[in-house]
Amino acid sequence: MSYVYAVESADFNSSAVSCDCLAHVYGNAADHPDREPHYPSDMTDEEWAVVRPLLPTPAWLQGRGGQPEAYCHRSMLDAVRYLVAGGIAWRSMPVDFPKWDRVYAFFRRWLHTGLIAEFHDRLRGRVREHEGREVEPTAAIIDAQSVKGAASVPAGSRGYDGGKQINGRKRHIITDCLGLLLVVVVTAANVGDREAAVPLLTRLRSLHRDICLVWADGGYTGQLVDWCAKKLSFALEVVKRTDGMEGFVVLPRRWVVERTLSWLMHSRRLCRDYETLTATSEAMILFSMITRMSRRLARPRAAGQH
Repeated sequence: MSYVYAVESADFNSSAVSCDCLAHVYGNAADHPDREPHYPSDMTDEEWAVVRPLLPTPAWLQGRGGQPEAYCHRSMLDAVRYLVAGGIAWRSMPVDFPKWDRVYAFFRRWLHTGLIAEFHDRLRGRVREHEGREVEPTAAIIDAQSVKGAASVPAGSRGYDGGKQINGRKRHIITDCLGLLLVVVVTAANVGDREAAVPLLTRLRSLHRDICLVWADGGYTGQLVDWCAKKLSFALEVVKRTDGMEGFVVLPRRWVVERTLSWLMHSRRLCRDYETLTATSEAMILFSMITRMSRRLARPRAAGQH
């Protein structure tokens, strides 16, 4: 990984600092008053202890340009988590967080440099190790979810899903067997599952070389199965409902990705697509999973678990 957060702390720029983020240790964040966490989306101290070593090192600290940051990294992350969890507008950021435009600039900088995805992937690897798995998965599950688009979604990136009768966008995701995100792509809702699966599965192969099996539902049948075997060198196995099934039935393997889609709907920002750019929609999905994974890592393990 290209950016590594400094684990070892150094002398603080202020003698009265309670946070050990790099903006406090080396930057100018000590010039602003410390914030007391009190929202449900705020990181606990246990979460921060897990998250801190996985954060990217700021460019200014490595001599790659820019000025020392003036806002606490923990407060910035809590602000974005609050926005994703509560579904608020950027300009409605509570006053105890840094100013909304500073939080938005932080979010956009991380998005444009790929740091949101990198941070997410580090957390996913840590969760897999925590659960006794290898860092890189060998099997995955693919599915899609259509959501309504708000007025802020432009006509060029929205469409009508006739099957679900939804005008908006579609989230195409691939998860591992724990339900953790491997790849996510947001398209207009009228883009078919098989059509979106080609670039999605190609990206999966480039990012995760150990994948040898992907489970899917009946929407991914046809030539896609043979194409995966010939071009991507892994098996695409379709898990179908049988004719005798009626009503809701938990299907093997497919329930894992469907549970992940339901996890995303716990974040109010994701109950509808509000983003002008599809890349921003994908970043919001990653931040929702970042919150879930950090909480999972900070949760005390039950007695007898290893």
